Amino acid sequence: MKWDVHAKKGISLLVLMSLFGLWMLLLSASSDPGDKPQFIPPSIQRGGDAQKGYQYLITGDYLKSGLPYGYFNLLNGKDKHNYLNRTGKNATVPHGYNVIRNEKGIDVVVPTCLQCHAQVLNDSLIVGLGNTMLDFSNIGHGNNFLRNLVTGFMQTVSPAQYDASKDLIRSMSTIAPMMETEVRGVNAADRLATLLVAHRDPETLEWKNEPILDIPNEVIPTDVPAWWLLKKKNAMFYNGFGRGDFGKFLMLSNILTVKDTAEAREVFSHFGDVLAYIKSIKAPKYPYPIDPILSETGKTIFIDHCSKCHGSYGKEESYPNLLIPASIIQTDSLLYKANHQNPQFIAWFNKSWFAKGDLPAKLEPANGYMAPPLDGVWATAPYLHNGSVPTIEAVLNSSIRPTYWKRDFNHPVYNSQSLGWEFSSANQPEGKKTYNTKLPGYSNSGHYFGNKLSDQERKALLEYLKTL
Repeated sequence: MKWDVHAKKGISLLVLMSLFGLWMLLLSASSDPGDKPQFIPPSIQRGGDAQKGYQYLITGDYLKSGLPYGYFNLLNGKDKHNYLNRTGKNATVPHGYNVIRNEKGIDVVVPTCLQCHAQVLNDSLIVGLGNTMLDFSNIGHGNNFLRNLVTGFMQTVSPAQYDASKDLIRSMSTIAPMMETEVRGVNAADRLATLLVAHRDPETLEWKNEPILDIPNEVIPTDVPAWWLLKKKNAMFYNGFGRGDFGKFLMLSNILTVKDTAEAREVFSHFGDVLAYIKSIKAPKYPYPIDPILSETGKTIFIDHCSKCHGSYGKEESYPNLLIPASIIQTDSLLYKANHQNPQFIAWFNKSWFAKGDLPAKLEPANGYMAPPLDGVWATAPYLHNGSVPTIEAVLNSSIRPTYWKRDFNHPVYNSQSLGWEFSSANQPEGKKTYNTKLPGYSNSGHYFGNKLSDQERKALLEYLKTL
């Protein structure tokens, strides 16, 4: 079963801008082996209009600096898909960009949340599905290209056009050399957040040419979670440390180009609507046949072995909102330990503009990872918080997890039996297109709970997971 993915050619610089709406972890503290699963209580969330939120996502100006429309088209050509059925100039740019008109009347192209939070499958765009096709593995090799781009750009555009782009160019020129991941298919969102806040005053959000925080060396990989899960969760991010107003976290992409807190307040005024839209998204239904008898058997297995952490599904759904300590989950530790080792970023956020107001956001370091809801889990390969396991079958049976593996990013093939991407194993690393689970942060260890099941039980459980 072939899932064609529209791979728009573009510059690696613009791929970096794809991380909006997603403040993927600065992360939690190290785990105490004596910890037990911790319930995360809910926070008050602002309401909004889902339709207005959707329109803001696909046409809005939550970033206000970008490349002039003509220059963007010169680099990329006009998009012919228009998956979002937009009109005007927005119909001619990929779904991960908006065309906005700035206060001086110049049309500029800005990146949007949908670069990371939408993926094309079978020539249909699934908004809210994490995009696991992005390539952050060659960002560092694009430095010469970036310099040539800026030089050519300055020679081509008018002073007014350059002024409309300078905030974006300044940020990207600063962070691009430090964004490279070790393999393709993982996301560098937490690194983006680290680099940007290190150059922002926490209270005024003013840009600083020199970093005001110590920046760690590691680029920690993450997978992009599905947006439709957020409606069930009491905290954001894999470690559940995003508490309080979710809208403040969703708008963090604004710090890529924000000028001051006045602009931040204006952008934030729309994010109650954006949150309402995200909560309205439903998980896609499994598109292939399901064995009803086998799935019913799998449901019983799920209730007995999985529901305590991942919740129940159907007419009487429930989700426990549990944070599972590292001593139990045993997945790669680099992500949750990073916060303990770099507390300066937690301190920055918790005294920043984002932590103020009637519904403040805050970061509360924890000691493990949240057990996520599993709605639409069949569509969200690869698995674990770092995308280290290509299929659900391998999540449930650690003995078949590949140490080195790769997949076709241009024309991925879905395996309806294993529930995930078709992949090929390798005996050793074969460059950055091969996932290397021996690297720090990329381990496929942990979540061994399925190992105690029989092959037939795992088969039935897989069948039930198709129904979620």
